Amino acid sequence: MRIKLEKRPEPSTLMAFATPIASVLLTMAIGVIVFDALGIKGEKAVIDIFLTPLLSSYKWQDVAVKAAPLIIIALGLSIGNRAQVWNIGAEGQYVIGALAAAGVGIAAGGAGGGIIITLMILAGILGGTFWAIFPAFLKTRLNVNEILTSLMLTYVALQVLGYLVGGPWKDPNGRNFPATAPLHADQTLPILFPGTTVHLGVAIALVLPFVFWLIMSRSVFGFQIRVVGSAPDAARHGGFDAKQTIWLSLLIGGGMAGLAGALEFAGSLKAINLGFPSGYGFTAIIVSFLGRLNPIGCLIAGVVLAVTYVGGQVAQTTVHIPNSTAGIFQAMMLFFILASDILIRYRVRFVGSPKLSPMPAAGE
Repeated sequence: MRIKLEKRPEPSTLMAFATPIASVLLTMAIGVIVFDALGIKGEKAVIDIFLTPLLSSYKWQDVAVKAAPLIIIALGLSIGNRAQVWNIGAEGQYVIGALAAAGVGIAAGGAGGGIIITLMILAGILGGTFWAIFPAFLKTRLNVNEILTSLMLTYVALQVLGYLVGGPWKDPNGRNFPATAPLHADQTLPILFPGTTVHLGVAIALVLPFVFWLIMSRSVFGFQIRVVGSAPDAARHGGFDAKQTIWLSLLIGGGMAGLAGALEFAGSLKAINLGFPSGYGFTAIIVSFLGRLNPIGCLIAGVVLAVTYVGGQVAQTTVHIPNSTAGIFQAMMLFFILASDILIRYRVRFVGSPKLSPMPAAGE
């Protein structure tokens, strides 16, 4: 008996939806086994990580707030990934977007209100877009790999962050701590539900997936992205410009990352310090693939990854697991989702071993 991979006549829609679910369930099952082997109550740990944040009457707020930037960044990345354009520098674009928004808030002084908040959000989008110009230019003009350039620019963004919060933007009343001054109350995003931490950025994150779904499924641009990614030769003969697609993909990805940074700054943190980079830009890569590069899928996957963040914090206090556990679960989910991609185009067959012909007798 041996295993054979047989190519499907066409990609399986069922497997495209089933494998992300199976990846999450398999991650949970392996988590139970590993924790038990380490002497930790595995079932309790997995329940606290994956279920407690959803069932808790107050942890859902944390899930919503953490899911918002993941969803927004993943939406931008999914467009590039559909077109086979790989933006790995969303974390840097997220940081630059937040810094651009902070710059508007600092320049406004004590002024606030809807106009200032709108300008901060627009500045965040433009900041992230600006940071994506460099990999787009290098890719289209010099054919430099966008994976390397976008990733390296993330570390440049961190240096810009360190310079600004430790230098010209440093809070004079911050006891020499490298951070910007907190935003004024009327410069922050409005809270949607009194008594909670759920701000306007969460509502934006819930609406954007449906906007992106309309764009990707009902517009010429969405068709262009899909064709360039799946059939470059057909796209070229159809008149679609590959370089234009690269530019648009990277700029949209950068703009969405910058938007997420601005909303996180104005809605949740209200100040920027050296700990502002949170890894959302890297985690959003997992979100985009777990959501199958589909806008609605990114919405669901963003919530799932946010649950692991919040659940990891819960499990730290209940079963005393390390802080890095959430990252381990996220990495496992990405591994399983990428490994299971083969099932979309191939089906597994179990076939019997071929029978060996008997050796002819001597003299025959």
